[in-house]
Amino acid sequence: MGVPDRLAARMSMAEQHEYLRARFSRRTLIRGGTVTLGAVAGGAFVTGATARAVPGTFTGTGTGTATRTERVDGSFVAPFGRHLAFGADPRTEITVSWQVPVAVRKPFIRIGAHPWDLSRRIEAEVRSLHTPAGVGASGDHTQYYLHAKLTHLRPGRTYYYGVGHQGFDPAEPHLLGTLGTFTTAPDRKEPFTFTAFGDQGVSYHALANDSLILGQNPAFHLHAGDIAYADPAGQGKTSDAVFDARTWDQFLAQTESVAKSVPWMVSYGNHDMEAWYSPNGYGGEEARWSLPGNGPDPKNLPGVYSFVYGNTAVVSLDPNDVSFEIPANLGISGGTQTTWLEERLRKFRAAKDIDFVVVFFHHCAYCTSTAHASEGGVRQEWVPLFEKYQVDLVINGHNHQYERTDVIKGGEVTRKLPIGGTAYPETDGVVYVTAGAAGRSLYAFSAPDSYEGHENEVDSVASFVNLKDGRKNETVTWSRVRYLNYSFLRVDVTPAPKGRPTTLTVQGIAETGDRIDHFTVSRRAK
Repeated sequence: MGVPDRLAARMSMAEQHEYLRARFSRRTLIRGGTVTLGAVAGGAFVTGATARAVPGTFTGTGTGTATRTERVDGSFVAPFGRHLAFGADPRTEITVSWQVPVAVRKPFIRIGAHPWDLSRRIEAEVRSLHTPAGVGASGDHTQYYLHAKLTHLRPGRTYYYGVGHQGFDPAEPHLLGTLGTFTTAPDRKEPFTFTAFGDQGVSYHALANDSLILGQNPAFHLHAGDIAYADPAGQGKTSDAVFDARTWDQFLAQTESVAKSVPWMVSYGNHDMEAWYSPNGYGGEEARWSLPGNGPDPKNLPGVYSFVYGNTAVVSLDPNDVSFEIPANLGISGGTQTTWLEERLRKFRAAKDIDFVVVFFHHCAYCTSTAHASEGGVRQEWVPLFEKYQVDLVINGHNHQYERTDVIKGGEVTRKLPIGGTAYPETDGVVYVTAGAAGRSLYAFSAPDSYEGHENEVDSVASFVNLKDGRKNETVTWSRVRYLNYSFLRVDVTPAPKGRPTTLTVQGIAETGDRIDHFTVSRRAK
């Protein structure tokens, strides 16, 4: 019951959204509510008023607070799907998000330095998401997401927290086992670890990767797009009959084992453009995630932001804005994202306390997968900036395998980077890693696998790049490591005294726990 294919082919995502608003009657949609997303609940140790959700009439955006009055006894309902995200300053800001299966009264969070000494109740913000019958395979389904932004926290401090509602108080002795923890970023340069992957979804392999990631004890995790796959088609079209919003319930429950204690920083891929909820396709994501919101246009591009942890700046981008391959949101920022990116990179590279700059996003700049391969829009818009500002590491998903390049500049290999080698971005160029084997079905390479302990070097690999006028075949020499199985990325950051080499040690780790790749990025500390 989406937009017919013959019409969708000629319509932008925003036009499809308006078409469906007109087609579905107000009587069908009245079950939802509306509220401006992005309003934050008062956080721990925060002064000022708490933003409250206000009931309203469903407008077709699919987001807002529930207007249903039916509520069950809160003592019968337990929160699930807890996930954390840094604010703009990870030293002092964290947002705790979670889900409840039905509407509850007075949701809240408690926080403290000890599990036996939690704060007063701090009201949480409610963002409900209603998917009417006839939209994909979801049935008539309302999801309730809750968020509490905590500010004025202390750097480098571990906090305990509990989430609840009327009838379910995590401070009660029999519910102390439901408490979670998080640790804020330090206010000085210290060694730390982070992990990354893309294209997870819900599966045994996804769960196995989560278990391994928890064992790395990362300070944070980067998810490079295509998060839950509630929309398996991934074209950003309202006509996807397989779309099922309930997949998110499964995903958040699966991920909670890690994300309740490790900030889960996401960027958005093509499968995250759920066209029903808003003209840009991100209305559903705005209900589920609370990201730093410091990008060029937080409402239109909510997955674009940056943060600094220790000596490392991290930038999340939205490649749907520049994708020739999947053009549903092509040009949505009108160039403002690229302008913002250059401003961020210039600022970070000049900052005296930042050594490394890591950029992550979904579509690959350089990959030889037979499925999607490389995105020409990324190469055109962003790769020159990565090279100009000496970005130290670029992490992508989109292609469901592990691939790592040599050091690249101007489309050419400037330094071969064998397994165990060292890259010098100040002089040589940029290293790109595709880490898209987090849990979804795997793709294929046109060349044989070549990874640690099973090296199989080839002089060149046949591939292609997606351009505005279609695919263009290319033969590349930069494909150094290829591994076709489930895996993720571990990055260890080791600061050093001023003038000494400071390093990023990057490892590809298989679902088995075996190391499939490792290399070092080195530059002199400021």
